[in-house]
Amino acid sequence: MAGLSTHVLDSGTGTPAAAMLVGLEQRSATGWSALATAHTDSDGRIRDWGSDVIVTAGVFRLTFGTGEWFAQQGRECFYPEVAVTFSIVDDDGHFHVPLLLSAFAYSTYRGS
Repeated sequence: MAGLSTHVLDSGTGTPAAAMLVGLEQRSATGWSALATAHTDSDGRIRDWGSDVIVTAGVFRLTFGTGEWFAQQGRECFYPEVAVTFSIVDDDGHFHVPLLLSAFAYSTYRGS
């Protein structure tokens, strides 16, 4: 079983994206299944998806509610949501998926 966390930073302001809604899904042969939703904490992080969520080998998707978050900040954005799909082959360890975000661009990578 693997651990999974995420961190959202607003690169336009240089601050964490607190209170952003993020959904976690897993792909199966029949499509996507929702596993959990959570809001980022004051540091822009989600460290725990709840005791019901088990992350094993497979394909997963994090969907970040960027449009709603920017609207709450009184700012426009180009991407109403950002979906990051990734695969876990060896589920022994921790996986960190950061999102660096601005109103008109984003990037992501596998963190540690």
